[in-house]
Amino acid sequence: MIDFRKYSINIGGRLVELAKPQVMGILNVTPDSFYSASRCGEDRDIIRQRVRQIVDEGADMIDVGGYSSRAGADDVSAEEEYRRLRIGLEIIAEEAPDMIISVDTFRASVAERCVEECGAHIINDISGGDMDKDMFLTVARLHVPYILMHMRGTPATMTQLTEYENVTADVIKDLAFKADRLRRLGVCDIIVDPGFGFSKNVEQNYEMMRHLHEFVEMGYPVLVGISRKSMIYKLLGTKPEAALNGTTVLNTFALMQGAHILRVHDVKAAVEAVKIVSATNGNEF
Repeated sequence: MIDFRKYSINIGGRLVELAKPQVMGILNVTPDSFYSASRCGEDRDIIRQRVRQIVDEGADMIDVGGYSSRAGADDVSAEEEYRRLRIGLEIIAEEAPDMIISVDTFRASVAERCVEECGAHIINDISGGDMDKDMFLTVARLHVPYILMHMRGTPATMTQLTEYENVTADVIKDLAFKADRLRRLGVCDIIVDPGFGFSKNVEQNYEMMRHLHEFVEMGYPVLVGISRKSMIYKLLGTKPEAALNGTTVLNTFALMQGAHILRVHDVKAAVEAVKIVSATNGNEF
């Protein structure tokens, strides 16, 4: 178990301390996300209920997604993605006006509208800038924190792009190169995400998890997103619906290696993991 590194990020002009591990609840305003129970679609009552659940269970942040990144998911236009996101963002503003909001999008135009028109605070880009050449400049102009995730190709092609010389070293190299580009553009608040499940096979995901402390050593807050993913349910021979216990085990392991943000479907379980690991480590958050 390693010591937790504290960071601060600028959220809408105020300095927010990441003085303890954060839990980011997932809000999918999509009809086709890989975990069927997480799909809210555009039903405002269901979205509102989900937002209230995330808040009541103790999340520190909400990550809103309007475009499913699962392999084989339907493509949607930028306008459709934004329309979905706007519904979710409006309801969060009504139900949890003080919540930190992250928007899960790889499109610079969608990111810009979500920040400027809807008050989103963080951009979470699964492609690490590769799917929209304007993303880095847009983030720099918006002055918002940016979650830099590693992925190769697109959601449609990523499962074919899993050849690495050393998966941990290769992913860190790519993230470090892009983080340097972002800093040169003036982006101060960078959060790195190894991209579990994206262009990595099951074995490679566990290889990265064993070496998660090396991502922490990069000097940026580290987000871990493994909630109910195939690295869990394929290993256990089950389905996403039965992967909560495995998710909690892996989130606990990630926390023990210094993870800063857990992106999860099941907020209550993650919050409890943070409390237990923190107590075990002698911290009182």
